[in-house]
This record gives sequence, C-alpha cells and structure tokens, in this order.
Amino acid sequence: MNYWVAGRAASSGDVVEVRSPHDGALAGTTSWATPEDVERAVAAAHAVAPEFAVLPAHARAAALDHVSRRLAERADEVAELITAESGKPVKWSRIEVARAVSTFRWAAEEARRFSGELQRLDTDPAASGRLALVRRAPRGPVLGISPFNFPLNLVAHKVAPAIAVGAPIIVKPAPATPLVALLLGSLLAETDLPAGSWSVLPVPNSAAGALVSDPRLPVVSFTGSGPVGYSILEQVPRKHVVLELGGNAAAIVCPDWTDLDWAAQRIATFAMYQGGQSCISVQRVYVHRDVYDAVADGVVAHVRKLGTGAPQDPATDVGPLINEAAAERVEAWVSEAVSAGARVLTGGTRDGAVYAPTVLADVPEGCKVVDEEVFGPVVVLAPVDSVEEAFDKVNASRFGLQAGLFTHDVRLAFKASARLAVGGVIVGDVPSFRADQMPYGGVKESGTGREGVRAAMDDLTEQHVLVLTGLEL
Repeated sequence: MNYWVAGRAASSGDVVEVRSPHDGALAGTTSWATPEDVERAVAAAHAVAPEFAVLPAHARAAALDHVSRRLAERADEVAELITAESGKPVKWSRIEVARAVSTFRWAAEEARRFSGELQRLDTDPAASGRLALVRRAPRGPVLGISPFNFPLNLVAHKVAPAIAVGAPIIVKPAPATPLVALLLGSLLAETDLPAGSWSVLPVPNSAAGALVSDPRLPVVSFTGSGPVGYSILEQVPRKHVVLELGGNAAAIVCPDWTDLDWAAQRIATFAMYQGGQSCISVQRVYVHRDVYDAVADGVVAHVRKLGTGAPQDPATDVGPLINEAAAERVEAWVSEAVSAGARVLTGGTRDGAVYAPTVLADVPEGCKVVDEEVFGPVVVLAPVDSVEEAFDKVNASRFGLQAGLFTHDVRLAFKASARLAVGGVIVGDVPSFRADQMPYGGVKESGTGREGVRAAMDDLTEQHVLVLTGLEL
C-alpha cells in the first residue's frame, strides 16, 4: 500500500509487513517514507499554508463530506482492515468506522459555520463607534501523531478538524497500524484539496523526533503514552502541543442507583472492550458498600459471558492486545497485585497476545493496576462507605480523563462535576462514553488541549481581531 506525500502516492524499497497480533497473518504491506519524501511533505505543507488558510469554506466542507460518504460506502472493507492490522474484534471495528463517518460529517458542518463573532466595543465612551470582528486563523501546519488503538477514528480526529480550519496536516500513523490511515489517504486523494494540504507518512518512531522539532510544523497533536507525550512537550516548548495521554478511568456506583445489573453489564463490557486498549476503558470501580456485593457479582457474571476468540468472528467481544509484550506486561501487573494480596475473581491468565478478561478485588493501594494505565482487559472493584470517599479515591490518581457516575440524583451529578478532577463526568453510565462532536480531553497527566471536532478546531487556530472605527451601531 502506498504512502502519501503532499497528496500524491509514493513508496520506497524499505518494505514494512503489517501482521495481525491475533495469529500473525499478513494484513498488508507498505513502506517507510524516505527522508526525501518526508522533506517534500513538510516543505509542501509549509508552502501551501497561506493558500489553504483562505480556501473557501465550501471547498473544505465538500472534501470532508466526500471522505465521510466514501468511508460509509466502503465501511465493511475498512472495518476488516482495522481488524486485520490491530486485532480489534470486527464488531468494534464497525463501530469505529461509523464514528469516523460521523467525525468527517461533523467537520464538514463545522467548516461551514466557523465564522467568528462580532463584539461591540462602545460599552465604554472611549470606544464609541467601534466594532470588533473576532475570527480564528490556523496556527500553521500540523503534525498529527496517532496511536494504534483507534487507527481510523483517532486519525480522523486529527485530519478532519485540520482540514475544516484550513491547516495543512502531516499524519504519522502508529507503526503497528498504518494501513487504514493510508486507505484514508486514498479517499483524500479523490478530493480537490490543494497539493501539500495533507500527507500520510509511515515512519519509525525513532525518526519522529525530526518531524516534531521541524519549525515548519508549529503545531503538534499527539495521542499516546504519557512519557512520549511529555518528551514532545519538553523537546518543543515553544510550539503549540496538544496531548491526549490516557488515564485510568473510574466509575462510581452510588447507593441510589436502581438497575444494578445494567450498571454491572456496562462496566463489564467497557472494561474489556477492545482488550481494554482504550484511554477511557473502565479500570477502577468504586461501589457503595450497600450495593457492592450485587454489583461485584454482576460484573463477574457479565465478564464471563464475553466472547473471546478470532477477532474476525462477529461473536468475539475481546480480542488480543496489540502484541505479546503488551499482554506480558499486563500479566506482570496482575501478578504484582496478587502478590500484594489482591483476589482474582475471574480471568488472570494469558495465551500469547491474549489476556483473559480479568476482575480483581482487594487490590492494595500502590499497585500498578490501580495507579497506572493498564491498557488491558483488567478492572479493579473496591467498596466505599460514601460517595465522598469515592470522589477522593478518583481524585487520588495523577490522571484525570473521564469518570462515570451511576446516580439518579441531579444534585450529586453537579457536585461530581465540581469535585472530580477529570475532563468529563458521564452520569448514568461508564466513563467510556464519547460523542465525537463533544470536547474530549483530560486534566493533570491525562494531557492538554481537547479533541472533539469543534474543540480541536479551536485548538488548531488562534484569535485574530479586526476593529472597525467610525460606525453607527
């Protein structure tokens, strides 16, 4: 499969085989972009930036609409490719494609209404007759670095907002899952976007530093691990850097919640979906002691019902991790917790890259499965004596992406929003809910900036003010 340099297909002799983490089957081949092609892409993005910034909204929106339609038309093919290269169960791959269709559609709609605002300045006598037009302009070309766990939709969340605001973008897909990003490039190549406005470049992680530091790419948008994200921030402190760094999302089940089985089912599903390889996978669950036994029994029962096996099978809920090393790390973290006194309620075994869906209880504080991001199919259950205690335990983490709150009390919901140090609180559900148009991101070590189409458009742009004088207002 070709890579894309300034909108044109290219390849090199440095061939890359992409294999399934499930069984090692060949998902496809591509090649590493050459240093010369990388330079061409960056130079083209830099050169086209002034032209792309003033491209009419209808042209940008039309391109985004086209990609949305084409993804919908080729949905089965794209979902199968996601599954082939990442091992994600096809049922979740299909959902990812549907989300990407919506992400590009939302971006097209936002591109049409991204107009700025008028501000009266004659609120003070010294500014009589003056009116400000406040608009947003692109900060410049963007380097988008995407992870393996959502190889289509997280690329979409970088590409679509950039095109919507007229910012050239160079995408560096995850080395483990470059194929679907390259397929997306083939759809962008069908549009009339100007040459240089986008590129998709598979490069090894070891070569990414040069792209990060290149002054012609003043914006870096990175989704991935904290150590890598913060190394980028330290490398380019004068650039505008957007970081989505994940977390160890918590759910709280309050004593007023009535449908405990539904809560247990949602927790079980979204602790284990995609092998737990989601930034907002349910990792910690704090349950009021009055309902703890019922919730714990329900979670274990629903986890045991989850289908495991070949990711191409529509009945499979939980597939492999991205590689065997990831599964070995999860195994080591669970073993550490068990050695410290934790109990395995179900799961706790590994077969190659597959780690069995695992529920833990009685996990002591300080264990990695509580303090770090597991990024695997593991959930920790703990009783609490009050909602206040649950709030404190959620906030004890150095992460703060999203939290779920199972309650019917609207006052408690507002209290949680004020008290919890997270980017989003999901009331009546798990923290794993995300609508692609809403602002999405975290606080503390979960990152800086926001994804979500309109929020990302704001992040990729800066305010420009035009003041008009001598007007009758």
